[in-house]
Amino acid sequence: MPDFSDLPQLVFVLLGALVAGFTTGFAGFGTGLVASGLWYHALPAPVVPPLVAMASVAAQLVGLAAVRKAFAWGRATPYLAGAVAGVPLGVLALEQASPASLRFSVGVFLVVYAAIQLVGAARFAVPHWGGRQADGAVGAAGGFLGGFAGLSGPLPVIWLQMRGGPSASQRAAYQPFNLIVLAMASVGMGISGAIDGDVLRTAALCLPATLFGAWAGARIYIGISEQAFRRIVLALLVVSGAMLVIQGW
Repeated sequence: MPDFSDLPQLVFVLLGALVAGFTTGFAGFGTGLVASGLWYHALPAPVVPPLVAMASVAAQLVGLAAVRKAFAWGRATPYLAGAVAGVPLGVLALEQASPASLRFSVGVFLVVYAAIQLVGAARFAVPHWGGRQADGAVGAAGGFLGGFAGLSGPLPVIWLQMRGGPSASQRAAYQPFNLIVLAMASVGMGISGAIDGDVLRTAALCLPATLFGAWAGARIYIGISEQAFRRIVLALLVVSGAMLVIQGW
């Protein structure tokens, strides 16, 4: 069990919970991307993926209130259908392999994509390409990453940006997706035995900080402009990708 009598370890754990909750409340994703950078330094590796999934569900529930008026369940349906297939495969893969190499690969992709978008070197747009079948494939890939490493958010976020439209409608599609995928991942991890007493005790410590952070992030999101929100999300993807690269190095 983690030793929370060690003050530096406790600070790392609570800071990860607070910042990750804030990020998810503000951007609609990012719990795993942000928290794992701190939690892998302070917690045993097997504790982190299920803790990320549980904290993500808590933060998503709070953050959903920020976009409840823009919900588009029809737009989210193909992503969710894909996730039904992807999540069990990810949970199964977690039992067989370490997420380190996958985190490294995802991190490189996030840094390259988001950096190109931030500097304006290219604007990738696929408003109609592939239709709902392509959306379902992205949902399956996001579901796999969610079940394997709690990283369900990046692929749907990037894909919906490329699809275009107001940021509120994009978020209203990917945030319910993240919530349901990570809830499924939590159940799958529980069935597989990944959620044990150590995970539950650590979650009991972290979740209040995660919930408070998510509430604060959602409050700030409501007052921000569309352009500023897009650039902050891209910057978050760059930073998160860099953290994943460092973890998987």
